[in-house]
Order: sequence, then C-alpha cells, then structure tokens
Amino acid sequence: MAELAALDDPKARKVNERHGDDHGVNLGRLRALAKRLKTQQDLALRLWETGDTAARLLALLICRPKAFERERLDRMVRETRAPKVHDWLVNYVVKKSPHAEELRLAWLADPDPVVASAGWALTTARVAKQPEGLDLDALLDEIEAGMKDAPDRLQWAMNHCLAQIGIDHPGHRARAVGIGERLEVLKDYPTAPGCTSPFAPTWIAEMVRRQGTS
Repeated sequence: MAELAALDDPKARKVNERHGDDHGVNLGRLRALAKRLKTQQDLALRLWETGDTAARLLALLICRPKAFERERLDRMVRETRAPKVHDWLVNYVVKKSPHAEELRLAWLADPDPVVASAGWALTTARVAKQPEGLDLDALLDEIEAGMKDAPDRLQWAMNHCLAQIGIDHPGHRARAVGIGERLEVLKDYPTAPGCTSPFAPTWIAEMVRRQGTS
C-alpha cells in the first residue's frame, strides 16, 4: 500500500477521475509492480479487501483467476463501481474462471445495470470466440429493444456486443448495422484521430475492412 501511495500522481488522478476511476497510478508502473510480485493469491485477496482502487487493480494482476469461487466473483462484481476495476475484473479474472458461463447467464438477467453490463461483456467474448449455442437473433432482439434507453455502462456493453455480432457473423451483419443506424447509439461519440468510432455501423465496417472479409 505504501508503494502504491508513492506511485500516485495527482495529474494522472485528475485525468482518471474524469472517467470515474479514483486512482492516480500509472498503469505501466502498476503492471511493472505486478510483474515483480508475480502471482500471489493471498496477497491479492488482502489487497482487494482494502477497497482501494489502485490496490484492487494490482490484486487483479497478481491473483489466480481459477481459484475464485463463483459466489466470491459475484460479490466482487457487485461491489465494484470504478470502471477500470470492473473492466479488469471481467476481462482478466471472470473470463478465465470455470464459472464464467454460469455467471454470464445470471448477470445478463440482473436488475443492476453495472452487473448486467458484465454479463454482456462475457456474452461479447462468446460471440467472438465461442458462438456455438448462442441465439444471436435473440441477442439482437434484446439489444434492439433495450440498448437505446439503457444506462451508460450497460449501453456501452450492449453496443459492443452488437458490433461484435456484425463483425464476426456475416449472416447477421445487415441486421446489426440496421439496428445501429436506427438507434444511433454513440453516433456522435467524440473519437480521436486515427481511432475507430464506437458507433456500431462505423465500427463494423472498419473492422470488416481490416479483416478483408465481406
């Protein structure tokens, strides 16, 4: 904790806080610290329990994802509100857990939009890597019905899933693009030069172009 406090940069904290992340640690330095510590599950658990955002990010880098019980992961996602911690928890830990599919299904139906967004993030991973067994038409139905008025974090996760379906599944591409065009979610999102817009029709078109597919 003392090392983390020493790494805190007020300027970085100010930037991070604009995105809802209450920490000022450079992530490159945080990763270097994690590399030095290597995997330490007990230390990771103690760091998580501090509730400190930087400590939790470090915990997620040094933990053993397959060591967490389902109930522990469910509790962790519910008590996580910093966007970066939420993102790392889902992508670095839950996706590697043997409980990922069970949690995906449970979280998709959760009334808490932040928890539901984790379910959509796991669904997006399956759309890309393991689509067998997914009902893509039903997912598009849900997105079409609920994305427009969803809270920000949930909306972003649903939009990512919409784009991923359009990118990876040509048979559903026209419908995915059509949904994006009708709902216009993130159409005016400010995008830096050289970056791809998160507006689904633009995102889909650019990724398909890069892949050289049709």
